[in-house]
Amino acid sequence: MTRPIRRRFWLEAVLSGAALVLAVVTLFSKEWIEEVFHIDPDGGNGALEWLIVVGLAVVAVMCGVLARREATRPRPPELSET
Repeated sequence: MTRPIRRRFWLEAVLSGAALVLAVVTLFSKEWIEEVFHIDPDGGNGALEWLIVVGLAVVAVMCGVLARREATRPRPPELSET
């Protein structure tokens, strides 16, 4: 019998994946923020982009750990109808 996976797992897994993708995109293309939002908040020195890469990587790891914990948490035994 398979255990149902709760929505919480899927939310955490999707957030982890999205944060990881954005961290990698920011790591390789640091100007996407300026191109998408048409602003240059750090004056072109790249400090904001590195802060975003680190922040997104932390979010990706945290959400991944939470998703893993949710997927492996023990489930209460189901009541069998007799």
